[in-house]
Amino acid sequence: MTMDQYPTFTGRDALLGMIGQALSLGDHEAVTTSLRDGLCRLIRDKTVFLPDCVFEPVEGHYARRELHSCPKTGISVVAMTWAPGQGTPIHDHCGLWCVEGVWQGHLEIVRYELEEVNGDLHRFSMHETLKAGTGTAGSLLPPHEYHTIRNPNEKQIAISLHIYQAAMNDCATFEPQGDDWYLRKKKTLCLDTVECR
Repeated sequence: MTMDQYPTFTGRDALLGMIGQALSLGDHEAVTTSLRDGLCRLIRDKTVFLPDCVFEPVEGHYARRELHSCPKTGISVVAMTWAPGQGTPIHDHCGLWCVEGVWQGHLEIVRYELEEVNGDLHRFSMHETLKAGTGTAGSLLPPHEYHTIRNPNEKQIAISLHIYQAAMNDCATFEPQGDDWYLRKKKTLCLDTVECR
């Protein structure tokens, strides 16, 4: 997509300005900390109003709608819409850092630590379960990138905004095999259509 193909929305410039300021810090830990704090502030201050399309769930899977990508920096901003009960298997971020903010509703994030690898088999231990509500944000810095995300609410959708180091077009997912072992599978990630302006 080119710049003019992305949806316009109130506060878009404020969001991109915050991202640009964070990127100027250079160091990945400093960048993600600044993005996390900035995202929380923008959500809580109601500075940014996401386009209407991100509030529409997709049946059968959580929706991924790219709202911005920058060829120069590589940054990608993706809104995700989680219908009640929708979630992910354990997955990685292919070595990319990411900041994830909860825009609406609540999400349950379970973080895992990789303990052992034997070919395509990976053994994980559960590290922690986080209950994230509106206005909260977290960050992932490889190698601590393994997690699941789920909307635990049975009636309401949840919205999250993800700022990626680069476009995340694929990842690895992990299918349970028993005894904390999981089979690694490559997954191509698709973007849902952004039909709003």
